[in-house]
Amino acid sequence: MGHIVYIGFGSNLGDKIAYCEKAIAEILDLDSHKLLAKSSFYKTQPVGYRAQDWFVNGVIKLESDLEPQDLLRALKEVESRLGRTETFQWGPREIDLDLLLYGDRVIQTDQLQIPHPRLQERRFVLIPLNEIDPDLIHPVLKKSIQELLKEIKENQGVERL
Repeated sequence: MGHIVYIGFGSNLGDKIAYCEKAIAEILDLDSHKLLAKSSFYKTQPVGYRAQDWFVNGVIKLESDLEPQDLLRALKEVESRLGRTETFQWGPREIDLDLLLYGDRVIQTDQLQIPHPRLQERRFVLIPLNEIDPDLIHPVLKKSIQELLKEIKENQGVERL
């Protein structure tokens, strides 16, 4: 029996949609994954470092047999294969894959924090999550994705493509 996981994806270099599609395909090529839902793609304003191109973002919902650390390692390998190199925090990237939620587990290590620590602050994550699973409950905050989205006051540009 697999675990239900949510992975955020984003790109703001080159053919952004192609990078996102390729990353999803590579994640699904891993034997232990079954796609349950995929959000629309969204054009989103950069957060943190603003002097860069807008992103294409979205979220996928998977069933995975991998344990959290193994899944994180697999996501990092996909990023590397697609050409991602470390730049600086919030800098431009070919692909960014974030493990957002892993069932209702709460994990705090140096390498991995689940739920993703800034999930509830980011419209570019909450809007696609809300599209595919609005009633999903955040395991720490005990609020639905819908509720968390309503609580964000800051205007962050997010448009469906």
